[in-house]
Amino acid sequence: MAGRGRGKAINKTKLQHKVLQTAQDRSSTNIQRRSLEIKQYMAELAKAINRMIATLDQNQTKQFVTYLLAPMLFPCLVSPMPRGRAVSKSGNLLGSGRKKAQTARLTRERVLDLLQTVSLKVKQLLEKNENRHVVATCRNPNGATGLLELKNKFAERLNILQLDLTVESTIEASAKSIRERYGSLNLLINASGILSIPDVFQPETSLSKVQKSSLLLAYEVNAVGPILVIKHMWPLLKVGGGYGTERDVAVVANLSARVGSIGDNRLGGWHSYRSSKAALNQLTKTVSVEFARKKDPIICLLLHPGTVDTDLSRPFQRNIAEGKLFTKQFSVQKLLSIINGAKSHDNGKFFAWDGQEIPW
Repeated sequence: MAGRGRGKAINKTKLQHKVLQTAQDRSSTNIQRRSLEIKQYMAELAKAINRMIATLDQNQTKQFVTYLLAPMLFPCLVSPMPRGRAVSKSGNLLGSGRKKAQTARLTRERVLDLLQTVSLKVKQLLEKNENRHVVATCRNPNGATGLLELKNKFAERLNILQLDLTVESTIEASAKSIRERYGSLNLLINASGILSIPDVFQPETSLSKVQKSSLLLAYEVNAVGPILVIKHMWPLLKVGGGYGTERDVAVVANLSARVGSIGDNRLGGWHSYRSSKAALNQLTKTVSVEFARKKDPIICLLLHPGTVDTDLSRPFQRNIAEGKLFTKQFSVQKLLSIINGAKSHDNGKFFAWDGQEIPW
C-alpha cells in the first residue's frame, strides 16, 4: 500500500510538472505572437507616419522630423591613451616628473589636433543637415575648444557628452543620455585611433620591438572601444533606421586604415596598429552580418580616410607620394559623401576615401 501511495504521488508530481510546462509553453507562444503583432503594428505606424509627412509642406516637415525622428550621433573618441595610464617602452609607469609633463604636453597636442579634425566633421554635419541634431562625445568636453565654439553657434542642435573610450560605463551613460533626450539616432561615426605616443611607444619596425603594453593599448582604443560603442548604441540605431534621411537604413561608420588589410599588407611592420585595425575590421564585419540576419535597419561601413595632414601622420609624411597627403577638409568631405550615399548592399564593406573597396 505504501508503494502504491508513492507511485500515485510520483504520477501526481509528473502531472503537475506537465501542466506547469504546458502553461509555460503557452505563455512563451503568447509572448512571441504578441511580439510579432507589435512589430507589424510598428511597421504600419511607420508607413502611416511617412504618409503623413508626405502631406505636410516643407516647413511643417522640418518641424515634425526634428521632433520625432532620429538625431545623429557622432562619437568623437579622441583619447590617444587611457586616463591615468602612461606606459613606458619597457611597460612600466613613467617615473620621471619631467617625462610625465613632456608626455602630457605632446599628448595634449595630439588631442587638440584630432579635435580640430573632429570639429570640422561636426561642423559639416551641422551645416549640411540643418534639420538634424549632432551629439559629439570626447573624454574632456571642457577642453574641446573647437566643439565648444560650434556649440555657441549651434546651441540647439549640438550636444557634447563626456565619453572615455576605455571606460564602458561612460559609453553606457552616453547612450542613456541620448535615449532620454532624443529617443533614437541614425548615424554613428567612430573616429577613434591610436598609432603612437611620443616617449611611450612608436609603430614597430621589427618583431623585436613588439611590446605587450603597446599591443593591448592599441587593441583597447582601436578595436575594443568602437565595438562597445556600437553595442550600447545598437537599440537607438534600430529605432532610428533611415527615417528623416535620404538613406533607408541607419549607418555605423568605423574609421579603419588600409594598413589593417591583410590582403594589402606587403610591407609588414606596425604590428600593434595593423593588427588592431584588422581586429576592428573583423568585429565590424561580424556585427554587419548579425544586423543583416536580424533584419535590423542598420548597415556597417569601414572607412579609410587616406593619409591626412595631422600630428598623427606628421612623423611619417616624408614617405608619402606627392598628391597623397590630404587636408582635413578634403578627407572629411570624401568620407561624408560615402556615408550619405550608402545603401543596404554596402553593409560590411571596407571603403577607401575615393569610394574604392579595399580587400580584407
